[in-house]
Amino acid sequence: MKSVQSDSVSSSFPLMKPTQTPNNPCFSSGPCAKHPGWSLDALKKAAVGRSHRAKIGKTKLAEVIDRSKKLLGMPADYVLGIVPASDTGAVEMAMWSMLGQRGVDVLTWESFSSGWAGDCKNQLKLADLRVFKAGYGELPDLAQVDWKRDVVFAWNGTTSGVKVPNGDWIAADREGLAICDATSAVFAMDIPWNKLDVVTWSWQKVLGGEGGHGMIALSPRAVARLEGYTPDRPLPKIFQMTKGGKLIAGIFVGETINTPSMLCVEDAIDGLQWAESIGGLAGLISRSQANLKAIETWVAASDWAGFLAKVAETRSNTSICLVIKDPAYTALPAEAQEKHAKTIVSMLDKEGAALDIGAYRDAPAGLRIWGGATVETSDLQALLPWLDWAYSEVKKTF
Repeated sequence: MKSVQSDSVSSSFPLMKPTQTPNNPCFSSGPCAKHPGWSLDALKKAAVGRSHRAKIGKTKLAEVIDRSKKLLGMPADYVLGIVPASDTGAVEMAMWSMLGQRGVDVLTWESFSSGWAGDCKNQLKLADLRVFKAGYGELPDLAQVDWKRDVVFAWNGTTSGVKVPNGDWIAADREGLAICDATSAVFAMDIPWNKLDVVTWSWQKVLGGEGGHGMIALSPRAVARLEGYTPDRPLPKIFQMTKGGKLIAGIFVGETINTPSMLCVEDAIDGLQWAESIGGLAGLISRSQANLKAIETWVAASDWAGFLAKVAETRSNTSICLVIKDPAYTALPAEAQEKHAKTIVSMLDKEGAALDIGAYRDAPAGLRIWGGATVETSDLQALLPWLDWAYSEVKKTF
């Protein structure tokens, strides 16, 4: 790729349309870009047409589990399973199976965490529920959490670009469970496993896998809750992790609750092998942080773009959410702001410069650019002049 200008240019001057597009314009926040070098050849060894309960199927499912645990440095006494319905299914499985024994605190600051709070209130109808909410771009006051209670939260707000800064706020001697939706954080951020009891994610985020499958990791404390507490609600089959008061161990060695796609399983194995080849977890985190750094450098010089996250320490390095700060734009009615932001997205899609970078539907108008490890920093650097050009073109209309 030819060198391209990545410093923002004042939108008050007409800009020439860039001539170099990213090699891979896929910047979607889920499903995310495939890793560099990926091709359909990676799926040639997939156990298609075979039962997932046959030896070959169970072996491949167990390989996903084992490679994931090793790559993430998960404690040996944690169990990890593959479950239905992506990260959403994994989070719901944990909430429906474990909550209700004691009070529950839910932290919300974006769409998905707000959804977990809504389900706790309206579906599980928990009697002792507290919800701590912050607007897009901010975090709730983490000090309000009571660790005698169960706590449900996202590590990274995929739709807001705001993450918790670390695990220091989580009590080591907690009595309740820390239930963490970590779908856009695992494999890209340091996760303090000893501070978390339930951790969920999906294949289609940081490693660029395919959709439909979730992962759920359980600490010994979470297993004890499952084996010692029976909720007063019916559990669908796909949520059931115990039988006769004991953990269904097979789920955590590759015996899935329902039928997985063996093509997706093969693709997940390929993603894990790629991660190992670039230096494992440290390599993944480094690549993602380099992507955020490239955008931070550009934003620092921009007269029109800013981060939705208000505090640098809570700024996501995966789901990087941008807002338009130009006073000429912010003075427009909200409907006009949204229209112009969508026009930028449409223009870049048409030019083949960026695909799927619109802000999440519930989030403030703006852009959302995936910066996970499967995205090449050089592609982000090639995108940045296109952002400046598109905004300068849109600004002509208001």
